[in-house]
Amino acid sequence: MAKSNDYKFLVRHPWDRYAFPAFVALIWFVILVGFVPQIVRKIQEQTFNYPVAVHIHAAVYVSWLILLTVQTALIGRGSLAGHRRLGSFGAGLAVLVVLTGLVATYVVENLMFGTSRSDPAFISILLVDILNFASLATAGLLLRRDAAAHKRLMLLATMSLLQAGFIRWWGEAMFTAFGRGFLGGWMADFLGVSLLVLGLGVYDLVTRRRLHPAYVLGAAWLLSWQFIATWLYASRWWKDVSLHLLGH
Repeated sequence: MAKSNDYKFLVRHPWDRYAFPAFVALIWFVILVGFVPQIVRKIQEQTFNYPVAVHIHAAVYVSWLILLTVQTALIGRGSLAGHRRLGSFGAGLAVLVVLTGLVATYVVENLMFGTSRSDPAFISILLVDILNFASLATAGLLLRRDAAAHKRLMLLATMSLLQAGFIRWWGEAMFTAFGRGFLGGWMADFLGVSLLVLGLGVYDLVTRRRLHPAYVLGAAWLLSWQFIATWLYASRWWKDVSLHLLGH
C-alpha cells in the first residue's frame, strides 16, 4: 500500500534551482522583445512622448520584475530570511502595479479617444490583465507560508501581465493569420501567456507527476478571464460600456 506521503506535492525538486530562474528569464525575454524595439523606433522617429502615467507604470512594473528576479535568486541560494524581509516591500509594490496600471489605462485610452488609434473596447483586455494580476498576487501573498503554492501563484500573477509584450511581438502576425475576430484576438493577446502557464504545469507533471491545487485553480482562473476578456472585446454592447467606464 502506498504511503500517504506519496500523495503530497513535492515542495522542492533539484531541477527547481534552474527551472524557476528560467521562467523568470522567459518573462524578461517577452517584455524586452515586445517593448524595446518599439521604444527604439519611437526614439528614432522622435515620437517617444508617452504620458507621465505610462512612465510611472513602466517603472513600477520593471521594479516588480527586478524584485521577482531577486526573490527567485534568494530562494535559489537558500536565503529564506532575505526573501521574507523583502515580502512586505513586494506586497506594496504589487498594489502599485495595480493602481498605476489602472491609471495608465484610463489616461492612455482617453488621450487616444477620437483618433484613429482609439479602441475603447480594448480596456476589457487591460482590465482583465490587472484583475488577474491583483487576484493571483493577493492569493500568493496570503499563501506565502505554503512555499509551493506561493511561488506558483506569484509566477502566474506576473505571467498574466505579459499580454502587452506578446501582442507587440507577434500581434500583427496573429491577426493576419487568424483574422481580427475572437480567435485572432485571443491568439494575439493570450496565446503566449497561455503557453507559459501551461509550461509551468508541464514542468510540475514532469518533476512531481501531479499539479499543485494552487496552480490548477490559479491557471483556470487566469485562462477563464482571458476568454471572458476576448468575448467582451468582440461583443458589440461592450463598446458602450467601455465608453461609460472611460467617462464618455
